[in-house]
Amino acid sequence: MLRIALALLIATPAFAADEPPHTGVAGSRSMPEFSDLALAAVAAGGIWFVRSRMRARFRRQPKD
Repeated sequence: MLRIALALLIATPAFAADEPPHTGVAGSRSMPEFSDLALAAVAAGGIWFVRSRMRARFRRQPKD
């Protein structure tokens, strides 16, 4: 796992070399980027997971 992470860190500058330099002018966006949608999906999944674990935890506790 560490080797994969190290390989990705080393390869990152090679991926960035294909990008054109920044012009300093902001562009307009017509729709959210894929990364925005992926982040929202991961956040929703995380909230669902934590809530389900909390429900299971409190279900197991004995009533006084």
